[in-house]
Amino acid sequence: MATAPTKPTSPVKTEKKSASGIFATLTIPICLVVAILIFIVILGDSSHYAGGDVEKGQPSDLFGTVHRGGMIVPLIMSYLLIVIVFSIERFVVIGKASGTGNVDSFVRKVQSFLNAGNIEGANGECDKQKGSVANVIRSGLKKYREMEAEQNLDVDQKTLAIQKDIEEATALEMPMLEQNLTIIATLVSIGTLTGLLGTVLGMIRAFSALATSGAPDTTALSTAISEALINTALGISTSAISIVMYNVFTSKIDKLTYAIDETGFSIVQTFAASHKEK
Repeated sequence: MATAPTKPTSPVKTEKKSASGIFATLTIPICLVVAILIFIVILGDSSHYAGGDVEKGQPSDLFGTVHRGGMIVPLIMSYLLIVIVFSIERFVVIGKASGTGNVDSFVRKVQSFLNAGNIEGANGECDKQKGSVANVIRSGLKKYREMEAEQNLDVDQKTLAIQKDIEEATALEMPMLEQNLTIIATLVSIGTLTGLLGTVLGMIRAFSALATSGAPDTTALSTAISEALINTALGISTSAISIVMYNVFTSKIDKLTYAIDETGFSIVQTFAASHKEK
C-alpha cells in the first residue's frame, strides 16, 4: 500500500518560530526592567508620601501605598506587563491566522463550493481569506487535485492521502498559535504565589519590628499588615488577568481548529463521494 510522503518543515514556519522565541526571550527581562523603573521612579516619588518623606512618611495615595509593598511589588508588576505584552502579541498572531474575513463565513463558502464540485472556487476563497486556516484548506485542495490525477492508488488510498496532508498542514500551522501561551499559563500560578511570598515577608518584618519595639503599637502593626497584603492583591489580580487571557486564546484556537477539521472533513468526504460514483 502506497503512502503519502511526509511534508518537510517549512523554512518560513521555522523562521517565525525562531522570531517568536527571540521575542519571548527579550520581552521578559525588558518587562522586569520597566517594572523596576516604574516602582522606583513613579511609585517611589516623594509626592506620594505625606511630607515628601519616602522613608518614614505615610503614603498619601494609592501609588505610595503600593510602593510600600516592598521589592516583591516590581516583580509582580513585571508579571502583569508580561501578560499584557504577550496577550497583545497573541491577539495579533491569532488574528492573522484567522485571515481577512470571518472564519465561519469562510468555512460555509468553501463547503458550498465543495458541495457544488467547484474546487477552483474553493481555492479562490482560500486566496481571499489568507491566514493559517486558509493555508491548511488550500493544502488539502491541492492534494485533492493531485489525487485526481493519480493513477496508481485506489479511492481509499487517495482519500487517506488527502486526510494525511490536511493533518500535516494543521500540525505545521497550529503550534504557532499556541506558542507563548505556556508563559501566560505559568503566570496564573506564580502570580499568586509570588504575591503570597511578598505578604509573608512583609508580615515577618512587621512582627519583627513589633518584637523589638517593646510596647505594642496596634496602629503601626495594622499599617504594616495592610502594606504586606498589597502583594497578595497584586498577585491575585495578575493571576486573574492571566486566567482570563489564557481562556480567551485557547477558545480562539479551538475555534480555528474546529473550522479546519470541519472543512477538512468536507474535502475528504467530497472526494470520496465523487470518485466512488465513477
